[in-house]
Amino acid sequence: MKKKTPLTDDDLNLFKEAISGTRKIRQDIVVHPKPRAGVTKIAPERLLQDQIDASFYFSDEYSPNLDMDGPARYLRENASPYELKKLRRGDYVPELFLDLHGLTQLQAKQEIGALIAAARRENTYCVCIMHGHGKHVLKQQTPLWLAQHPDVIAFHQAPKEWGGTAALLLLIEIAETARRE
Repeated sequence: MKKKTPLTDDDLNLFKEAISGTRKIRQDIVVHPKPRAGVTKIAPERLLQDQIDASFYFSDEYSPNLDMDGPARYLRENASPYELKKLRRGDYVPELFLDLHGLTQLQAKQEIGALIAAARRENTYCVCIMHGHGKHVLKQQTPLWLAQHPDVIAFHQAPKEWGGTAALLLLIEIAETARRE
């Protein structure tokens, strides 16, 4: 690094005159408290058990009566049809995303169960599941599994900005006090 040109005596005197009457500021030292261990984290064993419990709802033998003409869609009996319309238009922005690319059916079931459990735990109303195209196995199975889960209010094929025909947007039932629209 090159040395800078030294200041002249006039420049030094001018600087000293400009800062006369000032005093040194005392440095603030902020010590943040350490987070308590185990309070905010959920045990991995509990998360795995939640996955297994949530995937209990998904049966490969049961086939719900879904309309297979057009885009994949489902609306629970007691839900407002307007919710499905809002999903189709893309009025909801998903807060959680799940990518099923490369997973087996068993892994996909467990991950979908874990996503629904996490959405309920975090009070997330809208989530996105990206099943992809591939050999159409997960694309066909995912709606059948989701229609069986009691916490799924509705789902619809995602608009293009959220994955189009390779994804589903779904609404998860959460407590009314935590609902954000």
